Amino acid sequence: MPVQIAELYEIFEQYPSIETDTRKIEQGSLFFALKGANFNGNAFALQALEKGAAYAIVDEPIDPTNERLIQVPDVLTCLQELAQFHREKFHIPFIAITGSNGKTTTKELVSAVLSSHLKTATTEGNLNNHIGIPLTILKIKKDAEIAVIEMGANHQKEIAAYCLYTQPTHGIITNCGKAHLEGFGSEEGVRLGKGELFDYLGAHNGTAFVLTDAPYLIDMSKAIEKRFAYGSKVGNLVGTVAASEPFLSVAISNGIDPVTIHTQLVGDYNLPNVLCALAVGLYFQIPDDKMVEAIENYAPSNSRSQLLQLGTNHFILDAYNANPSSMQLAIENCKTFCTQ
Repeated sequence: MPVQIAELYEIFEQYPSIETDTRKIEQGSLFFALKGANFNGNAFALQALEKGAAYAIVDEPIDPTNERLIQVPDVLTCLQELAQFHREKFHIPFIAITGSNGKTTTKELVSAVLSSHLKTATTEGNLNNHIGIPLTILKIKKDAEIAVIEMGANHQKEIAAYCLYTQPTHGIITNCGKAHLEGFGSEEGVRLGKGELFDYLGAHNGTAFVLTDAPYLIDMSKAIEKRFAYGSKVGNLVGTVAASEPFLSVAISNGIDPVTIHTQLVGDYNLPNVLCALAVGLYFQIPDDKMVEAIENYAPSNSRSQLLQLGTNHFILDAYNANPSSMQLAIENCKTFCTQ
């Protein structure tokens, strides 16, 4: 049966669990039959219903007599439009995070700081693409006080598209490095692509959190009236590396009461990520002690900036994805660690 987004949203409110994989179907969920280069979810729609899905959203004719099959022009577009419809029900801060390196670690740290004091919705894992972002938005509960959304991209206009249905009120670009050059074309192309987040914020009276140690980020954010700065020399929040072996310790000198924060992160390249999380917490008036505790208690478990010990051997686990910029930092950190 054909359906409008407003009608589908009423169904979603009754059945708020969404799945795109029949192996994960739960009783009363909605199955979105997504298609890709090597799969077609439409072929599994009836199976999803048999496994307990309340409805299956499809974009191919399967069985016009089955009222639990909802046919739409395009399932992916429908998912994104439903996410936008849900997003517009909220009047809370939505923080978008993108960048070449450190997106997920920054997202985890920001979420840890905010959730110490606020009911925080955040991206799970690295679900940061055209499917993961709408799924993340649709998981946000009505009692959420703030949301943190990670955005990945490998070509221009991608971040701009995400902003249409995420509608961020605040944004962070961690950095712009040599990542996905096959799609962006050059480092300048990376800056243009990642900069689409700042473009959106500038056009919608949003707020940017800006790393002052990266002059190009200052330049990219110059059209944004509301900026909150952090860095190792100047900013609303200032901190430096106090120690980096085996774990990073950060000395804060401005923004909150002077303190040295002892993290469980490997590598001084995580300094901007820690400072960003503290800057966000400062902006949203999270108590200093809760911020410090949240940072110190965060233990990475996602193959990023981890130090493992097996017997008498130490391993630095920083193996999730990579690009030339992140590899250079990881190798330099390993070299420093091994010469201590």
